[in-house]
Amino acid sequence: MKKIIYILSVLFVAQLKAQQLPQYTQYMLNEFAINPAVAGKEEFADVRSNNRYQWIGITDAPRTYILTAHGPLKAKNMGLGMHLFTDIVGPTRRVGLNFSYAYHIKLNKETKMSLGISAGILQWGIDGHKLILHDAGDDNLLVQYQTVYVPDFGAGLLVHNKKFYFGIAVPQIYQSRINLYPGSDNSSTLVTHFNVNAAYKFNIGDDFIIEPSFLLKYATPAPFKLDVGARVIYKEQVWLGGAYRHNDAYTALLGFMFKNYWMLGYSYDFPTTNIRKYSSGTHEIMLGLRFSRQQNRNWVTEK
Repeated sequence: MKKIIYILSVLFVAQLKAQQLPQYTQYMLNEFAINPAVAGKEEFADVRSNNRYQWIGITDAPRTYILTAHGPLKAKNMGLGMHLFTDIVGPTRRVGLNFSYAYHIKLNKETKMSLGISAGILQWGIDGHKLILHDAGDDNLLVQYQTVYVPDFGAGLLVHNKKFYFGIAVPQIYQSRINLYPGSDNSSTLVTHFNVNAAYKFNIGDDFIIEPSFLLKYATPAPFKLDVGARVIYKEQVWLGGAYRHNDAYTALLGFMFKNYWMLGYSYDFPTTNIRKYSSGTHEIMLGLRFSRQQNRNWVTEK
């Protein structure tokens, strides 16, 4: 067990110089968590929560909780949003809060282009009491709880209509200095990330839609990371799907939409790396709510 905790701590330190953003499987169901340009792209306000429990069976394995909310302003060419997340890996924790603004431009009758920016704050923390030291002489790490706050900025672009979307996002544009232990030479910085994602809906008859999607992620010096998958959607209400994350996992997806305003999604990751010797997989649950004037009128009529 001590070895596992130490390994998780090493993974966290490695993240200081590589991929630093939370990973989650149902990226196609919460585009705003990837790209601030998504804010207000629909006619309704949208609230979604992703809850990820990674590597079931391993104590202190990663857990990620994401809450997003966004919607259009009265001037329909603008949108505002909020993105809150907590990412826990063993003795370490990252908490982020960002606010977003997006401006939407009509390219033609059906297609829009959105430009978005985000600004917020990140908290990095580590619980020294849970650390297992690798080298003697590092007793200064064994403090009760060490935290640091850093500013965070991002930007994004989105082209979309009812059939497809294509987005480019650049989180953590400003490489804020992360110095958990003042006076130490081991401080690092936020790493600028690049996300490219897209999806397209193919109508199969009157009832079925096939929606392939992908998410490409990159952060220096880590290699590119690609997620690719597809959903089969029945009457815009029920879906089944599968996905593959390069050198990581295969995924099964399912979910449903109730009366076009309440959404539930579930995914299960089957690991393909050596971690499968210790873990059966990863659970992720996504909840969503939509709010619009049309729904309010329907609820009043039903009463």
